[in-house]
Amino acid sequence: MVQRADINSVLSDIRSLRSQMQQNQRVEQDQSVRGRIDGPRQVDQTPETSNFSDMLGKAVNSVNEVQQHANELRTAYDMGDPGVDITQVMIAAQKSTVSFEALTQVRNRVVSAYEDIMNMPI
Repeated sequence: MVQRADINSVLSDIRSLRSQMQQNQRVEQDQSVRGRIDGPRQVDQTPETSNFSDMLGKAVNSVNEVQQHANELRTAYDMGDPGVDITQVMIAAQKSTVSFEALTQVRNRVVSAYEDIMNMPI
């Protein structure tokens, strides 16, 4: 049952990132339309929007942190730390595996989309 919750949390994180990207795109489109209708925007009003590479980098760093935590727990258990239980080690290892597989699937989808775009006729 723990694995199902972890998969759902990873999927919800991916969905929230996607909705943030879509919301940022809508805001940028609205601002560009307003700029054309209302006149030029002031220079000092540049909104801080995160781009896809930043979000992907954060996701990779997050997966890396999960894997490092799992390795630290595994090492502590191997060394006989009484504060580390085998269930904690196994749950951390499964979280690490699931997050890495999710990141791999995202990467595969991005590569596939890039290939589709590059194969489009001009």
